[in-house]
Amino acid sequence: MGINPDLVGRIYPAGQSYQVGREKIREFATAVKATSPAHFDVEAARKLGFNDVVAPPTFAIIIAQRADAQLIADPASGIDFSRVVHADQRFTHHRPIVAGDELLAELYVDQVREMGAGAMITTRAEITTVSGDKIATTTSSLLVRAED
Repeated sequence: MGINPDLVGRIYPAGQSYQVGREKIREFATAVKATSPAHFDVEAARKLGFNDVVAPPTFAIIIAQRADAQLIADPASGIDFSRVVHADQRFTHHRPIVAGDELLAELYVDQVREMGAGAMITTRAEITTVSGDKIATTTSSLLVRAED
């Protein structure tokens, strides 16, 4: 089964919210080698004007990938995850993510483009707080390789 071209325009509603915790931010910052004290220390973050520790910009990928999982799990998509190569990721931040945020992500399928026998799927995750404040927009391109 190939990638369903009718995915374009499909919207996957936000699933369960994601509670951003201090330790999650600290663990992510350590993993990506982010060194700002504001990622680890509440007082350092407050001196910079944040209410709590602030996440590195790429932390938004955690929430975006939860949204992408809906598309990949959708049997109508035709995506075999074992054939997926993550081709591109972009972030537009509307405000930093801080500990204590409760976030949602709605996923939009913006493009399906055939590439030889495979396809490139471009999605956009709109990340907001549960009260609707815009946090980030992520754009992801997945290359789904053709079967051998």
